[in-house]
Amino acid sequence: MRILVIGSGAREHVLTWKLAQSEQVEKIYAAPGNGGISNKAERIPIKAGDMEELARFAEEKSIDLTVVGPEQPLSKGIVDLFQSKGLKIFGPTKKAAIIESSKAWAKEFMSKYHIPTAPYRIFDNKDDASDFMAELQLPFVIKADGLAAGKGAIIVHTREEAEETLKDIMVERKFGEAGNRVIIEEKLEGEELSLLALTDGKSVLPLIPSQDHKAIYDDDEGPNTGGMGAYAPVPFVSGRLQESILDLVFEPAIRGLAQEGRPFKGVLYAGLMITDFGPKVIEFNCRFGDPETQVILPLLENDLAELCLAVANQDLQTDELKFKDNYCVGVVMAAGGYPGNYEKGLPIQGLLKAQTEGRLVFHAGTEMKDGQVVTSGGRVLTVCAMADNLQDAIASAYEGVEKISFDNAHFRKDIAARASRRKFKLSRQV
Repeated sequence: MRILVIGSGAREHVLTWKLAQSEQVEKIYAAPGNGGISNKAERIPIKAGDMEELARFAEEKSIDLTVVGPEQPLSKGIVDLFQSKGLKIFGPTKKAAIIESSKAWAKEFMSKYHIPTAPYRIFDNKDDASDFMAELQLPFVIKADGLAAGKGAIIVHTREEAEETLKDIMVERKFGEAGNRVIIEEKLEGEELSLLALTDGKSVLPLIPSQDHKAIYDDDEGPNTGGMGAYAPVPFVSGRLQESILDLVFEPAIRGLAQEGRPFKGVLYAGLMITDFGPKVIEFNCRFGDPETQVILPLLENDLAELCLAVANQDLQTDELKFKDNYCVGVVMAAGGYPGNYEKGLPIQGLLKAQTEGRLVFHAGTEMKDGQVVTSGGRVLTVCAMADNLQDAIASAYEGVEKISFDNAHFRKDIAARASRRKFKLSRQV
């Protein structure tokens, strides 16, 4: 099987790494890939958004399956384009990807199909939104409607912060057209959780639950990022809780999308808050999460290529997925200044020293320059480690981080720390 992986982040690196383990895979191309992906795939200098060129390449190379990493090409209809040319592709159509590309649509969809979520209001006028906020109890959440690279949801704690955030989104156009509308919603309290599931539009196969760390600084301080680290599985998620999430969230979502004429094939990602009143959806995504994928796929024992092809063929017959009886922790190393302005082209040292048995380094914002790996993005690397227990996995991940260096490198020092301090008993039913 010849596979094309679209994207350039750590998510695409781990997808390529996992797909390459399949005996059915003969060749992998990555478009455009990154500085660390070339040992598993041939890099192709085509950007993820250049959909016509990607389709031409897939036809010329007789690609058997294309796997799309980022949300942007999915939201713009890359699956529809490939399918119109008879090319197999893993991911939802443009109509189904709206569950991520419009938070307003997703909230109304959840309300219609009784999927638990926070109370909300939608506004396309700043003055109306401002009037509504004046009546709300703080803190609450302001979200840009469209895609904002994981940075479009802002928790506000003061009236001044709320007005400034609204101005940034709707007047200063911080997120461009993504801020044409905003959603203002109640801030949920509880434990945050990411649960991803493979689906062919009929069957739903959940992956193991993971927990992301979105804020840039320790103790969840500072602005949101695309994700500064993750771990899996999550100790407080019992088999019973996961079944509840499937019943309350995934099953009605997949049925509802089909009823709306938007059948969903690919990975459906639910960002959840586990509250005192049960699980509630913070957001849906239409693709593999980043950095969650970096800690989930190293634990997956199934053949990912077979699974993705089965989803694309709408023939997902596997009863359940199998995972290693381990923990995996991933720590993101970012460029100084991220998620704001940051420097590029900085040499990275120690990559080989950091990779040992049970520890992997997945590249994101990296490039090769004169034979040297250098930084090229905000989130530069994810250092992942597996171990029998969570504490050892954390220790190993940070040991790997300490072996890598580049100027002004930034990383959180508390990935999975809160969970490791708790005395949860892990249920292997999850």
